[in-house]
Amino acid sequence: MKRTLTLALPWLLVLAAGGIAAALRYGLVESTDVARICETSQALVCDVRHWTVMGFITGNIFNWPIGIYGWVALAAAALALVWSRPLAAWLATATGLFALILYCFVPGALALLIGSLCLVRLQATAAAPLDPYRRGKRQVQAQP
Repeated sequence: MKRTLTLALPWLLVLAAGGIAAALRYGLVESTDVARICETSQALVCDVRHWTVMGFITGNIFNWPIGIYGWVALAAAALALVWSRPLAAWLATATGLFALILYCFVPGALALLIGSLCLVRLQATAAAPLDPYRRGKRQVQAQP
């Protein structure tokens, strides 16, 4: 049970990050009710909506209009490639999904792919059983 939870927990947390991004997108950014509220008053919901929208609109770095979420996802993907740890792979996967849902499609998809592949590889190598017919440094015995 513990092994299953250890393998499934990062993926469940990625889905939670995607749920948060979907709630921001469909609950705040694309909601006509929130837009009407923000036209008439200045509530906390309006500030959260404004900063969420600014995250995917502003981000023209080196004349490449990606958005801040995309740049964060690309940085997390680079970190996952350089630093081979499950936390870095999870961060790339989660930020990639977050960016993908919040309109930064290309960098989000790239970070999601890189992070997912790194996370699967790290989980597969950590969960691989040891071969009882091999000793230490990959030496093959003549007889089992």
